[in-house]
Amino acid sequence: MKQQLDTIQVNALAAIAGAEDERSLEEVRITFLGKKGSLTTASAGMKDLPKEEKPAMGQALNEVRQAIQASLEQKRTELQAARDAASVEGLDMTLEGRDLARGGLHPLTEIKEKAVSILRRMGFALAEGPEIETEFHCFDALNTPQDHPARNEKDTFYFDSGKLLRTHTSSVQIRTMEAAKPPVRIIAPGSAYRRDEIDATHLSVFHQLEGLYVDENVTLGDLKGTLEYFLKAMFGDSTEVRFRPHFFPFTEPSFEIDVKLQAKGEEPKWIEVAGCGMVDPAVFSAVSTSRGDQVFESMTGFAFGMGLDRLAMIQWGIKDIRLLIENDVRFLSQFG
Repeated sequence: MKQQLDTIQVNALAAIAGAEDERSLEEVRITFLGKKGSLTTASAGMKDLPKEEKPAMGQALNEVRQAIQASLEQKRTELQAARDAASVEGLDMTLEGRDLARGGLHPLTEIKEKAVSILRRMGFALAEGPEIETEFHCFDALNTPQDHPARNEKDTFYFDSGKLLRTHTSSVQIRTMEAAKPPVRIIAPGSAYRRDEIDATHLSVFHQLEGLYVDENVTLGDLKGTLEYFLKAMFGDSTEVRFRPHFFPFTEPSFEIDVKLQAKGEEPKWIEVAGCGMVDPAVFSAVSTSRGDQVFESMTGFAFGMGLDRLAMIQWGIKDIRLLIENDVRFLSQFG
């Protein structure tokens, strides 16, 4: 049997040396080490050897197997090296490389991260809620009457189930108050949906960031100071801010906020950026009914909301809101 093993080893090593590619090398492996290979067949004869010869033959069998396996690995390495060399043959290593294009954040992502960062530093926590909402969370709890235009099917996307795509992220404020106890200080960035005609300043899906602060003795001065600080941190310390009386069903008193911005080559002008106000007591009553307790009845608070798309347009002087959704690399590369 020792002579048989020596013959197998010699033949195997010769076959391995003559293999020209990985396919022929694999055929050699199967011929000698496969289930029906020469070495496998020889090892089956171990059972017929006298007991005293088995240890020596077993050791010899292992040595032959190890020698064949080592030779196979070495040949694989040589074949791989040859294939790698062939793949770069003729390649001029002195040619200059080509710069890879660098990506960047979308302007809406940039403005969102900047706004969230400022408000987080002011103590506001992030909150989120579903984009498919109930009328209660989107309208009823926010003191929106049945005949309000926003509740009309011409203005809002309704489902057959009666649910709707939220028209603002104010619904997150209601869900937060349902689940938490005061004080509440949250911001809710996210998408909102309305049946607006798409033009240079309107989209049917847009991005909002709304905030809510509820506690004991929250005042209008707190609201004014918070938003003035935010807008100056967003657009610069020299930014002028004004509050105009307005009406929203869920706040009383209510205001719209303008900032005066100087666009390059243009006269300074006031631009509306947000709406805000003190939370209407009717909102706290709706939340109390939903919760089944009165923990919010003695609270005061303020809420605000702004369009992130509008902030981006102001920040970079973008004239057409549709540019933000067209994915034109020529436009987006300006913000990379």
